[in-house]
Order: sequence, then structure tokens, then C-alpha cells
Amino acid sequence: MKKIKIVFMGTPTFSVPILEALAESYSVVLVVTQPDKPVGRKQIITPSPIKVASSAYNLPIFQPVSIKNEFQTILDLHPDLIITCAYGQFLPKKLLECPKYGSINVHASLLPKYRGGAPIHKAIINGEGKTGVTIMKMNEKMDAGDILSQREVIIEEEDDKGSLSEKLSQAGKDLLLETIPKIISNKIEPIPQKEKEASYAYTIQKEEEHLDFSKSTRQLYDQIRGMYPEPIAYAMLDGKRLKIYKARMEDHVYMDKKDGEIVQIYKDGIGVSTKDGELILEQIQLEGKTKCFVHDFLNGTKEEDLLGHLLK
Repeated sequence: MKKIKIVFMGTPTFSVPILEALAESYSVVLVVTQPDKPVGRKQIITPSPIKVASSAYNLPIFQPVSIKNEFQTILDLHPDLIITCAYGQFLPKKLLECPKYGSINVHASLLPKYRGGAPIHKAIINGEGKTGVTIMKMNEKMDAGDILSQREVIIEEEDDKGSLSEKLSQAGKDLLLETIPKIISNKIEPIPQKEKEASYAYTIQKEEEHLDFSKSTRQLYDQIRGMYPEPIAYAMLDGKRLKIYKARMEDHVYMDKKDGEIVQIYKDGIGVSTKDGELILEQIQLEGKTKCFVHDFLNGTKEEDLLGHLLK
């Protein structure tokens, strides 16, 4: 299998275990990833996780600004297989059709559900009990190609976007290694996706990060964990943004309290009234302050300074 020439295309941390597995089992002749980008407050130019991983394996790296206009480098290599995983750009038809065994994608959902760039976030936010990974043939439409293989992954109650990403990445790695030999030996019958069952998970928008306390406790809890460790859900407290990293649910109902009202101060949390219960904030960051657990935030803060205030 080492003689199979693979071009791998990916960008985030999610893709790294998959690239590492390919590098150890096949001949990866090129790694394509997004250009280095400015990151953080100081806008430091930073390479993608895939670029860092590629360097560790001494793999050649290609970082086109627009793959639609800069793909001749890949064609010249005559790859047997193109594999993408969260690359971040659409591939042109000529590129998709150039490899001997085609072009395939590792996608973090059970397609046709949750096509798009935020399938892990949305699976948690929407309260799903399971999700999975799909290996599919690529076409010019977003995540719409024929299915080659799938594997389910359970979403645990404590899972957040970070922990579920790790599970799905490992599942995707294992499934891909099982699927590639079947592709090469032509032992897979591709299954067309059912368009009527398709749903979409577009990239999270800024307005989706905002918490609405007229929602149920469960919906708020799922939104918070679906956005951790990024982009982070938030509410407004006295005109300042309050990022909420961790929270837990309680079934206390405060009929005489407003949605979003701070109703209890615990040693390890701040209780906020919701549509049907109480959400206890455990790890937060108030605008202008550092990220901390609530027991640290409460040091030097009087309970009466918080009780009755509204999160909006």
C-alpha cells in the first residue's frame, strides 16, 4: 500500500490524527492546507495544525490561497487518491476527477445529516444523542457525494465540542484506514445520499453565540457545551459581555423570577433562572477580566451585588 500516492488536504486539529495515520501507512506525496493566518489579539501569523503535523513528518506542503485557481501542482503529481478532511475550500471538478481512485472526504456527521462546516457544534447544540463520521466520494456540491462507509459515535451527556471532536477524529482515522483498501480493491458499492433527508450545519455565526434565557435549561446547556472550546457562548451582564465556558443543569423552578435573573449564589456556581429551571454557571469570563472558575470570581464579590441582576 505504500506505493499508493495520496494527496491529503486538511487544516484544523481535527484532521491531524487522520494525516498521521496516512503518513504511517501510505505514501503521502503532498499535504495541502490553508495559508498561515493571523491569530489572537496580537495577530501573530500562525500555521495551521496540519502544517505543523506535516513538518513533523517532513511532508511537502502546499498552501494555495484559492485552490480553484492553483491546483496544477497537485495534477503534476498524478496522485492515486485525494483525501480531504476539514480542508475549508471547494475543489474544482478537474481536480476531483484526476486521481485513479477518485477523491474522498472524511466528514464529521452521519450524512446526509449536518452537511457543512460546523457538524460537531450543531449536533451538540441540537441535543443529538449520537452522531458519527462518513467517508464519501466527493463531487462539486457540499458534502453531497455518495457514501462509502459510516460509523456512529455516541454523544455523552458531558461531551462538549472539544471532546466530541477528539472522538470523531479517532473514529474517522480508524474508518478511513479500513475503507481505503476496499476502495483500491473495488469492494465498496457507493450509496447515493437521500437528498430529502439532508440537513445543514453552516459555520457558526456571531449571533448564534448569544444565549437566550427564555429557552429551556437543556437548550442553554447544549448551546454552551456545543460552543466550547470555541467560539464560546455568552450573555450580557450590566452591559458587559460574559463568556460562559462551563455550566450545569438543575431542575429548580423559580416561578416568580425573570428569565436570565441571577437567583442563587453557590460556592462553585452562579444560578440563573431559565424558562423551565436553573442553569448554574461554573466557568466564566467577564469582559475585561480573565477566564476563571466561579469560586474565584466570587472572591471579593458580595452576593447582593449579583442577585437579581439579569443576563440578557
